[in-house]
Amino acid sequence: MVDFSVIVPAYHEHANIRPLTTRLFAALDEPKNAELIFVDDNSQDGSVEEVEKLKAEGYNVDIIVRTKERGLSSAVIRGFMDAQGKYLVCMDADLQHPPERVPAFFHALKSNAFVLGTRYSPEVSMDKDWPLIRRVISAGARMLARPLTTVSDPMSGFFGIQKDYVLKAKNVNAQGFKIALDLLIKTEIPTTSIAEVPFSFGVRTVGESKLTGKVMVYYLDQLKELYFYKFGAVTCVLVLLLLAVLAVLSLVYLVSLVL
Repeated sequence: MVDFSVIVPAYHEHANIRPLTTRLFAALDEPKNAELIFVDDNSQDGSVEEVEKLKAEGYNVDIIVRTKERGLSSAVIRGFMDAQGKYLVCMDADLQHPPERVPAFFHALKSNAFVLGTRYSPEVSMDKDWPLIRRVISAGARMLARPLTTVSDPMSGFFGIQKDYVLKAKNVNAQGFKIALDLLIKTEIPTTSIAEVPFSFGVRTVGESKLTGKVMVYYLDQLKELYFYKFGAVTCVLVLLLLAVLAVLSLVYLVSLVL
């Protein structure tokens, strides 16, 4: 019987599979009541073989290899659907999300529908080696998402959700970049049933970052869809027109000062 499932989307993360697995199961309060599922987009880098070794060593770990689909959000949804547990946690494979914090997510999920890992808490801090450009991108993306939700870290990819809410969710964007944000909006979970777990965000030690220009474009497209979903197309268009008018008036004012 499994109550707790950890889902890890992965692509070319062979070197992180063993340390993530061993650290996770060492941290869990009930390791025999938990499973770890990697959802791999056909990396062909030895990830499957590494998982098989870990299974032979007694770890309740499995890997789903997708050969036709691609993308982080769809990988997470696939893992959630295949998971046996009623409490689900999603985390990255690169160890920037510390496995030692997962038990806190499962504990919070027993009394909350959604639990979000937050990097913005007085209790934690960013790794000093995290690149400045990544900090700027993260802050900007966070600011763009703030009108959609009251949570402190809407960009977080470290989150937990009760499986019943995943099954009830409709119109989830499997092509989006931030699946936690999409689920927060689409499941319409009340704020009183959302908890936050602080965690210290580390830096990747092996493997390559998945953040690219294309990913950022996907995020902006996802934001557009979420704004329309939550506020309606008419409201969004009116706000955009108002912002355009304000921008023009500000430009005219600045030009008048110069002249």
